[in-house]
Parts: sequence; C-alpha cells; structure tokens
Amino acid sequence: MAETWAGEFYCVKCKEKRETEGEVVVSESGRRMAKGTCPVCGTKLNRILGKA
Repeated sequence: MAETWAGEFYCVKCKEKRETEGEVVVSESGRRMAKGTCPVCGTKLNRILGKA
C-alpha cells in the first residue's frame, strides 16, 4: 500500500491553496513529495515534504 498525505497544496492555476490528498513519492534528489490533483480544475499538484 502506497503512503498518502492529506493536507494543503498550492494550485498554480487557481492561485489558491486547496485541501486534497496525494500519494507520497521520493524524487531523484532524495526528497519526499506528495503528488495530487486539484479538486477544482484538475491540475497536478506537488508539495515537497522533506528528505526521506
């Protein structure tokens, strides 16, 4: 089961913070990132959580 993170993401298209849930992945540089989609416009959202 993949780890999920629920919280605020900033949508660049809407220019507002949105509450949503995203899947946690580790980037190539070793940082943990939550990736989700905006519930209003459907844009992909990323949030850096910190080092893994």
